[in-house]
Amino acid sequence: MTATDRAVELTRAAADAADDKLATDIIAFDVSDQLALTDVFLLCSASSQRQVKAVQDAIEERMIALGVKAVRREGEREGRWVLLDFQDIVVHVQHQEERVFYALERLWSDCPTVPVA
Repeated sequence: MTATDRAVELTRAAADAADDKLATDIIAFDVSDQLALTDVFLLCSASSQRQVKAVQDAIEERMIALGVKAVRREGEREGRWVLLDFQDIVVHVQHQEERVFYALERLWSDCPTVPVA
């Protein structure tokens, strides 16, 4: 099983929105074979809590424009790692320090990547 076309479309739109706010290390993994809950994990980094919030806001605005709203949002208050669940895709916006510490790429490195650029 691979990610749906809709999931890929949403992933690219979210990655583009993150890039517009200067997020770094943007990568997406097709986790559809591993998880029944979602098709794609999108990871990106931000250099400050303020930038984490800006990236989050930009992604949510882009998703709303595409008719999709987050069904779950976590970590917003702390501003160090925000998880946005759009059902088809789950977006992780992490402060650079959390990104290095948790190294989610290592956990999902066996999954194929979804081209986002």
